[in-house]
Amino acid sequence: MEGCNGIGRHLAHRLVHDGETVIDVPAKLSAQVRVFATGNGRKTDPVDAHSVALAALHAPNLRRVEADPELVALGMLADRRDELGRARTETLCRLHRLLELVPGGAKQFLSARQAREAIASILPRDAAARVRLRLITELIEDLETIDRKTKAADKELRALVLERGSTLMDLHGIGPSGAARLLADTGDIGRFATRDRFASWNGTAPLDASSGDQQRHRLSRAGNRKINRALHIMAIVQLRNHTAGRVYYDTRRAGGKTSMEALRALKRRLSNTIYTRMLADQQRRELAGPGGQSGTTPDSSVTGSNPRTGPSDKPHPGPTNKASSAPTPTS
Repeated sequence: MEGCNGIGRHLAHRLVHDGETVIDVPAKLSAQVRVFATGNGRKTDPVDAHSVALAALHAPNLRRVEADPELVALGMLADRRDELGRARTETLCRLHRLLELVPGGAKQFLSARQAREAIASILPRDAAARVRLRLITELIEDLETIDRKTKAADKELRALVLERGSTLMDLHGIGPSGAARLLADTGDIGRFATRDRFASWNGTAPLDASSGDQQRHRLSRAGNRKINRALHIMAIVQLRNHTAGRVYYDTRRAGGKTSMEALRALKRRLSNTIYTRMLADQQRRELAGPGGQSGTTPDSSVTGSNPRTGPSDKPHPGPTNKASSAPTPTS
């Protein structure tokens, strides 16, 4: 199957559950087969199926899909947590629109308790004001419900992430939701030969956009956007605090990078750190075996557990050999 970690994930897991052997075929392999086949590379369902089958037969070392119930559960809960976050944002937007009764309006980052305090002294004088106040009260109740569900979801996600032996939440800027998303969408971190390929998959590896004597890279819009979002949140949290990530960002800015270029470099560096941490967690989990306990972890600095970690401006990688447990510098 093609796209077993994307749109085809649910079908792939269903087939595995039914006892079928499912092989994940990268889209680039099937595209190459289609280009060199008869039919001028036209893309139809029968041609796609034939191309995927040929690629699976002739390409070595393709990944066999294994549905891990723990990761499936983490993925569903992470999706639910994202939905709650979007629902809270929508509810707050509606609440701000109706809070015209409050002199000067309400603050941007508003909690349910603050909203109740803001309308506590308001006395509606006409029918419109009474209806507005009633709608505000209902939205505040909705906000309180969403906050309770969010808190419960975070608690459950934290327990599941720790039960799996992951130490991602030790990294500054990663909470239960981000850790669950990283674990669920990445699956087997060993399927990425190097941290460069992991960065290419999550969209933090820049694309080469050089022309003539001008050497430059541009932002990649490809990759897993949910993982990219988790990395972006992690970067923003680190920038708002005195962290190694903030120091790295300031260093890149002092070196002549624009703010966006420095942020892009920081996200790539964080991708390297996460790759190293997830690889160490998985190796420790495999050594511990079923029911084993996780041990100590390496330094959680933004520069990664390897002090020789180099700059993070490397574009999409070319073919490389299988990496060892200690990734090599990218510079």
